[in-house]
Amino acid sequence: MQTMRRFSIFAIIILSISILFGCTGQDKLLKSTDNEAKFDAAMKFYNEKRYNRARELFENLMLYYHGREHAEDIAWYYGQSLYHTGHYYTAGYQFLNFTKRYPYSTRAEDAAYMSAYCKYMESPEYTLDQSITKDAIAEFELFAERYPQSLHIPEVNNYLDEMRGNLMRKEFEIAIGYYNVESYQAAVVALNNFINNYPESPNREDAMYYIIKSGYEFAINSREDKMTERLQQVINNFDKFATTFKNSKYMNDCQNIYTKCKAKLNELENADVK
Repeated sequence: MQTMRRFSIFAIIILSISILFGCTGQDKLLKSTDNEAKFDAAMKFYNEKRYNRARELFENLMLYYHGREHAEDIAWYYGQSLYHTGHYYTAGYQFLNFTKRYPYSTRAEDAAYMSAYCKYMESPEYTLDQSITKDAIAEFELFAERYPQSLHIPEVNNYLDEMRGNLMRKEFEIAIGYYNVESYQAAVVALNNFINNYPESPNREDAMYYIIKSGYEFAINSREDKMTERLQQVINNFDKFATTFKNSKYMNDCQNIYTKCKAKLNELENADVK
């Protein structure tokens, strides 16, 4: 038992020394002026998938090799090392710079793809701010325009569908949110915008239903001089809904709203006659 304990302690000491010397070797390389040795070591680490070590060396070499031999390789593998270590934002920026610095490189297409893909990797859940998602969509669309024959196009289309779906879901939930907090006019505007932006959405039926509900609540709580016009708009929206979704699960509720609108319009008309 004691022998085993000694062996374990000895193994830990050896491992610690190895790590220490490994770090010391990396530090020496970073401080070295032998940039060819740095480049060779960086490529060795990269090929061994030791991306953190490769990243440090490529970053160190970026300034020295600007415009010189190996400059393109360093820029490319620095971006790849950033990507493989999960630094997607910085990697995307690096790949975008690569496309600007080396537009005629054989890697330019892949760099443009990776720039957009890194933004996709940074894209958050649909419930959060979607600014990065919109940037990723714009960059993928630009990629598809520039490289319509690219082997990446099927992947690009899948990512675009996914991200557009997230934007659509976000916009729909924001619109429904207006209804839930009884901001009915804003709900009508937001839901109409949603239908215009996403005419093929699977939520189109739901959106039209909530336009009728929100429109009715907005109309019935309006000033009397505005009520007739707004109730008539609800009726018009019901007619569109009934034509488009004849067998809707919402039909009974919508017909009740339609009946209430008609009754209120008759009441207002009779009041005007008197």
